[in-house]
Amino acid sequence: MPMNDIRIALIEDHDLTRVGMRTALQQREGLHVVGEAANGLDGLKLLTNLKPDVAIVDVGLPDIDGVELTRRFRQTQSEGEPETKVLILTLQDNEEVVLAAFAAGADSYCMKDVSLDQLVDALRVTNEGNSWIDPAIARIVLRKTRTAPEREEPAEEKTISISAAEPEYNQIIEAYPLTERELEVLQLIVDGYSNAVIAEKLYITVGTVKTHVRNILNKLCADDRTQAAVRALRSGLVG
Repeated sequence: MPMNDIRIALIEDHDLTRVGMRTALQQREGLHVVGEAANGLDGLKLLTNLKPDVAIVDVGLPDIDGVELTRRFRQTQSEGEPETKVLILTLQDNEEVVLAAFAAGADSYCMKDVSLDQLVDALRVTNEGNSWIDPAIARIVLRKTRTAPEREEPAEEKTISISAAEPEYNQIIEAYPLTERELEVLQLIVDGYSNAVIAEKLYITVGTVKTHVRNILNKLCADDRTQAAVRALRSGLVG
């Protein structure tokens, strides 16, 4: 196996789906399936032992589901070791499942009707440390239920330390902490509001909102609003 190949683990309980996926991926240059499992507990052992670059995990596993598997696996990972990225592959676009998966530590989320070319693209993007999100899922992430309580306007802006963030986000946030106002804007981004509506809600100009959004993207090392929303959900920046 060439050194630069992406090492992939498949955790899928449907035999035909798993075998078909393995065969298809093995035919693509730069991809190598190093192991597979048909249930969550075996999958957890597989990931712990093999430490692949990317794990494709089905949500609907017969013992522990893909969300719980992801959560347990993240808890076993030691700081400093190469991180296995988790790509959730599922038929479900249920909002609760999607948000739970990202909160558990999933990096990307694909629907099972994704094309092979899209799956390969998702694997490459995920392996590079970015989030690949199916368009249907992206809409759910940005439409997150608007249940955040109203917060009083702070007398002055202050920085917030985030204890629930993952190690890489902790380092980013410690170096470039978000202000209280930026957290308010971030919450509204996750709630799915446009810049114009955010400006109206916070009694600021659209130009000021754009400045806050740009600062948020820079501080979270995010390429766009969707990626920022995912990282915010994963790290506990917003709830």
